[in-house]
Amino acid sequence: MKDIKDFQLHNKKVLVRTDFNVPINDKHEILDDFKIVKSLATIKYLKEQGAKIILISHLGRPQESEKISLRPVAKKLEELLGQKVDFINDCIGRGAQKAIEKLSSGDIILLENLRFFSGEEQNDETFAKQLAGLAEIYINDAFATSHRAHASIIGIPEFLPSGAGLLLKEEITTLSSIIKNPKRPLITILGGAKLETKLPCLMNFLNKADHLIIGGMLAPVILAIHKISISGHHFEQDLEEEAKKIKLTDPKLHMPIDALVGLRDHKLDYLRQAGVGKIRNEEQMFDIGPESIRIFSNIIQEASTIIWNGPLGLIEDERFANGTLAIASAILRTPAFSVVGGSDTNAFLAKNNLRDKFGYVSTGGGAMLEFLSGKELPGIKALDSENE
Repeated sequence: MKDIKDFQLHNKKVLVRTDFNVPINDKHEILDDFKIVKSLATIKYLKEQGAKIILISHLGRPQESEKISLRPVAKKLEELLGQKVDFINDCIGRGAQKAIEKLSSGDIILLENLRFFSGEEQNDETFAKQLAGLAEIYINDAFATSHRAHASIIGIPEFLPSGAGLLLKEEITTLSSIIKNPKRPLITILGGAKLETKLPCLMNFLNKADHLIIGGMLAPVILAIHKISISGHHFEQDLEEEAKKIKLTDPKLHMPIDALVGLRDHKLDYLRQAGVGKIRNEEQMFDIGPESIRIFSNIIQEASTIIWNGPLGLIEDERFANGTLAIASAILRTPAFSVVGGSDTNAFLAKNNLRDKFGYVSTGGGAMLEFLSGKELPGIKALDSENE
């Protein structure tokens, strides 16, 4: 795979797919600039080489597309880089084309990919060709979205000379070292939600890791499917059949044995500890319990390599954040090399001033999990194919 240093960049229009999907509040203030800061190495290199820099990204979920904008990201980039960053709230319209025509060597423009919120981003060839028409070279620096077959990720390399940015290369290099030859014992910790998307990764890690610890909202769903605990979650039959293939007796697999529970509307003032088999019909598991914390922490102390993605509880409610904080502390008490990913986990560690203490913090969540579990990411495959 080619990377950014394989190209002559002076005075070239370079389109950089970045991931600036950062948390922004109602006052249009950026709550965490981690992803923006991680992108600076590529942007600064392009500036040093005298490229005309065209950044493209999106922000938020489809239903939020009318409420938020990348404009605060442009302002943050100006602050971090000490230079003007033009912002265009589109990517292929006449406004974007005119702004690009005015670029000089070292100039930076940020385009907002509004097509992310429509069907065009789903690897639409026409859209990819239109994006490619904006530049002379394409650089993918968006590891966190490289697991998605989007036009701005996999389509552009069909039409432009393409390569990896410095951040994408860093992610691949660091994570590849764990796949190929991890120091063992290798312990994986999976939390958060969305069992339907994490289940294939979970099954892969059961084969690759020495221990797999499960928490978050994954745990009550798996336990409910195996009829060990009651869960308020509804799940499709296909998911149920796949989850039943998980052998809870597998000595590598570690599920919570106790929990901090509340009523299903967790906002009500109700809280108690219970064994996972003693959760009542009106209750829901919202955090791992003290005995689970003790067992998980003891397992973690054996580790030489740790992969962690997803909180162990409902961390947005402080009453249910203790399990995640305890596991973070357990990891930091070991000499193991730790890799952390996922936006919720990342934000939680930053809030508690712990993020900088981990071995490597990935910008990816789902992308990190898929890469580490051995899947080929479409965005990386597209760059490899372009260079064949």
